[in-house]
Amino acid sequence: MTTIKRLYRSDSDKMVAGVCAGIAAYFELDPTLVRVGYILFCVFTAFAGVPVYLILWIVIPRNKNLYS
Repeated sequence: MTTIKRLYRSDSDKMVAGVCAGIAAYFELDPTLVRVGYILFCVFTAFAGVPVYLILWIVIPRNKNLYS
């Protein structure tokens, strides 16, 4: 049986909304690396990452398995 890998926001390792930590968990990376990458993305794109983060905050669901 195969398990389905899904992207969720993290509630346990979050700074703002858990988006970067959720992405890090999905790709099995260190959340700090994803956060630094996001900050660099924001700086080099004249803060275009801010609306991207807000959209991801709305679109990516929380992990409901933690609350069952």
